[in-house]
Amino acid sequence: MKKIINSVELVEEQMIEGLCKAYPQYVKRVEGTNVLVRADKKEGKVALVSGGGSGHEPAHAGYVGKGMLDGAVPGAVFTSPTPDQVYEAIKAVATDAGVLLIIKNYTGDVMNFEMAADMARDEGIEVDEVIVNDDVAVDGSLYTVGRRGVAGTVFVHKITGAKAETGAPLAEVKAVAEKVIANVRTMSMAISPCTVPAAGKPGFELGEDEMEIGIGIHGEPGTHREAIRPADEIVDMMLDKILADLDFTGDVAVMINGCGGTPLMEMFIVNNHVHDVLESKGIHVYKTLVGDYMTSLEMQGFSITLLKLDDELKALLDAPADTPALKA
Repeated sequence: MKKIINSVELVEEQMIEGLCKAYPQYVKRVEGTNVLVRADKKEGKVALVSGGGSGHEPAHAGYVGKGMLDGAVPGAVFTSPTPDQVYEAIKAVATDAGVLLIIKNYTGDVMNFEMAADMARDEGIEVDEVIVNDDVAVDGSLYTVGRRGVAGTVFVHKITGAKAETGAPLAEVKAVAEKVIANVRTMSMAISPCTVPAAGKPGFELGEDEMEIGIGIHGEPGTHREAIRPADEIVDMMLDKILADLDFTGDVAVMINGCGGTPLMEMFIVNNHVHDVLESKGIHVYKTLVGDYMTSLEMQGFSITLLKLDDELKALLDAPADTPALKA
């Protein structure tokens, strides 16, 4: 295993400290925890908390800031944070307007975030939750009952964060989050695996001429493995799956998300064909994001996310945001 680390035991601790030192104007650490919260606490408006295993950077701590998250809880690499850690995040960001938890649909995440929500309610904090399940590849996998929550979660953070900034009540903020979840779909692929530091070896194996279609953000198996094809053919295969799942006629936002080890050059090649295919089908691309938004350590691959937009979602997508990893 080749990693630029000091020791396996210190990976998460030193990453969190380094992130805080890089962005003190955005985030601070809640003492004695792995919880990261906004440097300037939001008051009088709904607060948003998300999180999950480390190794998906910049998700989720990179989205803490104005117009997005109020708190992020990183667990160990590819491991859900504990209920106690999530509870500390809720307490740290809670306002009189309540707290909304944005949870990716993995069994451990859902269980631990819901336990934390119950603990916070016992303390008199108003808490609600949404569960993101945008992955169209598989229905049920190694860590999931139902569809996995993947890169589309970033759109949920952005749009829901913008709604919260308006001062809308918790029920309306949750409704917008649920609208995004209902209208966002993602499909992923990989051409090489990643290595979790504590494991010391790749999570799976692919031959030099192989790719995995529909892979999860922790390296979970996808729909199938086959010989690698030209980029345009891969895009066609993935878009067929996404477009068969929801009618995207009208305006959409596109995210071409890198898995951590994919050059921007290759992501732009992917984006080029995604736009051409959507245009040929009468689907208008309103906004495009290309880059690393929810990664899987150093895995090589990408995901395509489409979000169907209406006027409300367009306005919230365009609303100001100022975070380490996403600005608007």
